[in-house]
Formats: sequence, structure tokens, C-alpha cells
Amino acid sequence: CSDPCRIVLVESIPEGMVYEDNGTVNPSTFEAWRSLIGAAKSRVDMASFYWTLTNNDTRTQEATAAQGEEILAELRQLPQRGVSVRVAVSSPSAEQPWDDLQALEESGASVRQVDMRRLTRGVLHTKFWIVDETHVYLGSANMDWRSLTQVKELGAAVYNCSCLAKDLGKMFEAYWVLGVPDASIPSPWPANYSTPYNKETPLEVQLNGTDARVYLSAQSAPPALCAAGSVIDAASEFVHIAVMSYLPTMEFSHPRRYWPTVDDHLRKAAYERHVPFRLLVGCGPHAKAAMFPFLRSLAAMSDNETHYAVEVRLFTVPVTEAQAKIPYARVNHNKYMVTDKAAYIGEWRLTGPLPARCARLYGTAGGPSQATVQAQLQAVFQRDWSSKYSRDIRTVGQWETLCRPH
Repeated sequence: CSDPCRIVLVESIPEGMVYEDNGTVNPSTFEAWRSLIGAAKSRVDMASFYWTLTNNDTRTQEATAAQGEEILAELRQLPQRGVSVRVAVSSPSAEQPWDDLQALEESGASVRQVDMRRLTRGVLHTKFWIVDETHVYLGSANMDWRSLTQVKELGAAVYNCSCLAKDLGKMFEAYWVLGVPDASIPSPWPANYSTPYNKETPLEVQLNGTDARVYLSAQSAPPALCAAGSVIDAASEFVHIAVMSYLPTMEFSHPRRYWPTVDDHLRKAAYERHVPFRLLVGCGPHAKAAMFPFLRSLAAMSDNETHYAVEVRLFTVPVTEAQAKIPYARVNHNKYMVTDKAAYIGEWRLTGPLPARCARLYGTAGGPSQATVQAQLQAVFQRDWSSKYSRDIRTVGQWETLCRPH
């Protein structure tokens, strides 16, 4: 790919969460979304789980919802500028509002509901934008005002990279086809949906002037996360992972099922190759009791006899009494992995795979340049790991005291 691709890590840092003066600072998700809307000339395609961009959606009166409301207003202006807007969204459940999407349709946008519950017994969990088949956003942030101001998120904005954008566009077109009434999953898929870029043959591209190899991975139910395993297996110097949740189980299966795939890759790396790994896991109201024995088990691999370099820390987002009343907020929702050889950005959780469709950006980059996505991602991880919001799991007594202080 000869495009002059530029990649920027973008974050949402919850209101009131302050790092030390020397902490890594990245552009905000809000800034990235606004820049993409402003750059749109002909078409914006968006894949999303759900939409709650206004106070009306959440029945709140939060001043911090203003950023989400501004994004919705600007998206509604796009058709008036001659920009085509298409939205593929997971079919909403009864409790999920439809007001934002109805407003988009009234402005001239096209919206299709993808009934993943019927097609795969799952959900469309993807969160990405494609602008003019040239620019991309992909990350953990939902189309939710809280994802801009009340939830910690991480994603990547990629500019002037039509090769990657068109490849991601194939995934969007698959969602779009599945969004027609009574759609069925083709078997096999037509050739025009296939991609030449994968783990074995990644897209060779320059990211920020540095040679890189990139591909998109899509989770499509149980055999998923093979890319995550290959990233861990290829590492020789370190593996650093930040996730919202960590459970080696099929979290939503009935009956319950054990799912140790990623856990096995981590233990294998530590045992067979003595690769140090650090695991930073979100600790908040969402935390499930079942998670902590598994985390302590991983941390227990490291002792004076084994010399395995295994560290596990819990990450909390500070919350005031007023903020605690905001539903589904104040959590560390970002999901990424960085090793000495690769960067992996997406919206997956280290729990058993959802029967869903998700997208992740996986890439490697050579050279010591600070512009590499690896260097950027490692700086984010190190900032969070060393911050006052991080606690070694071995020093935490009752996890409820840390994760659910209210």
C-alpha cells in the first residue's frame, strides 16, 4: 500500500480522572470523531452495538452528555452536505432506545438493524467508522455519550489509508447485507467479501512513516481470538494486556463452560519461554466475583522459586457520589495488547468469545521511532500501570472494597 497512512491513538479519559504531569496524553475520542465528520466529503459508514448519545437516552441531566449530543447533531447535518450516511447496528433489545437512530433516519441517513440474535445467537459488538473509503476509527468506544466523558476508552484513528479503509469496508458491506429483512448468512460468502490480508499475509504499509504490517481480525463466534493467541505466542520480550474483564470462561453460555484459550497462551509464554507479562484488568461495579480467583492464580505463578515474571494489577476509575448515579459509567472499558513485536487494538474482552461480529486492528511495526503504534500503545499502558489508579492484586484484600466502594 503506497498510501501515506497516519495512525493516532485516541482516548476517552473520564471526567475527574487526572494523571501526573508527565503522563501520556493522546487526542480525545471526541476530537477524533469530530475530525472525521469534518473531513467527510461523500460517505460515512458506521458499525455499532447501540446508540445513546443524548441525556434523553439515559434519562439523565448530565452536562457531560453535551459532547455526545454535539456528535449526533453533526452527524445529522451530513446528509444536508451531500454526504451519504449508513449505519449498521445490532438489533436493539427492548430496553435500548432507538431515538438517535430515528433522528438520523429523519435527517436522511440509512440505518439497518443486523439481527445477530437470530443469525448467530449473539450481537453485533463492533465499533468502527469508515469515512470516504479513506479514513477509519476503530476502538472500544460505543456510540454513547458516556464513552466520551464518563468511561475510559481507547481506539485508533487512521487517516489517508484507503487500503485499510477499503478492507474494513468489506466487513461493513457484510453487515449491510445481513441487515436486510430475513437475511441469512451466505455459505460460502461471495468472493468480493474476501480479503487477501490476514495473519500470514498482512497489509504492508507505512504508518507514520514507519514500515508496518497490518490486518483486521473479525471475531465470528467460538473459534475466535486466534489472533490474540498468535500475538502472545510470537512475543519474546514482553506481553502487556489491558482489558475490562478477564475470565477464562464462556461468560454468557448456559450451561457454564470453561474457556482457557487465552489463559493457556499466557501461562505457556511464562513457563516455556520465560516471557514477562503484565495484565491490567478493570475493577469496577461490573466486576464479577468469579474473575478474582483466576487473576490470583495467574499472579501466583510469580514467586522466588519459579522466577516467572507475571504481574497482575487492578485498575479503578475514580467516582464521586454524583457520578456513581450515572448508569453503566466510570469503568475502564479499553481493550488492547502490546508486545515487543505487535500492537493489538479492539473491543474484545478476555472472556469466552461472544457469538458476535467484532473488528480489531492488529499490526506490527519495525524501528525504534516513537511514531510506531507499539511505542504509543506501550506509553499508554505504562502510564496506567504506574498510576495511582492501579493496584497489585496481591495487595488487595477484599476486592469489593476496591471495585465497589459505594
